[in-house]
Amino acid sequence: MTSSLTTLATQITQCRRCPRLVAWREQVATDKRAAYEGEEYWGKPVPGFGDPEARLLVLGLAPGAHGANRTGRMFTGDRSGDWLFRAMFETGFANQPTSEHRGDGLRLIDAWVTAPVRCVPPDNKPLVSERDNCRPWLHQELDLLPNIRVVVCLGGFAWSNAHQVLEQRGIAVPKPRPAFAHGAQSQTSRPLIIASYHVSQQNTFTGRLTEKMLEAVFGEARDAIRASGT
Repeated sequence: MTSSLTTLATQITQCRRCPRLVAWREQVATDKRAAYEGEEYWGKPVPGFGDPEARLLVLGLAPGAHGANRTGRMFTGDRSGDWLFRAMFETGFANQPTSEHRGDGLRLIDAWVTAPVRCVPPDNKPLVSERDNCRPWLHQELDLLPNIRVVVCLGGFAWSNAHQVLEQRGIAVPKPRPAFAHGAQSQTSRPLIIASYHVSQQNTFTGRLTEKMLEAVFGEARDAIRASGT
């Protein structure tokens, strides 16, 4: 299974389906932020990563311009990742609280981190067509992650996409769909979906999302996995 996920990751990094996103991700990688002027940016689609036996799926939005688009690993190299992996470490889903670069020793435990869109979009706003172009990658990823019991959605975009993708996979989802709110839960036939505000600076700097709030969501995910008995 690991080799299949590795093959999928390679295929994802070679994707050029969306001309606007290809142009933007490569422009960002050329017009670097001054703090990273001496670094070589990844500038390609970013695959998911984690434990192939994961029972927890963490779903974001898309790579950060100077985070994952620079480092080549989801939620790595920016403040969003600092918040995410600190919470995952505190709740037993990561072996360390920091995520700086691909070779930093981070290992996820019973968790897989990914996003519906694999290229950094301008203004963090992918087009519907770009989301749809990228969606087959998420389906293929889920095909190779058969043990998922809980999905933590970081933000409304992830919340909406999780329900749509699971429904496309023939999984019964609640109708009407529960409204997105921090801590909201949606019980599908499998898995349980839990919502969190996104770990963007817009939320963390303003106090809309606190560390305790984020840890509580991952604590609920951990408890739900244990309760599933599998």
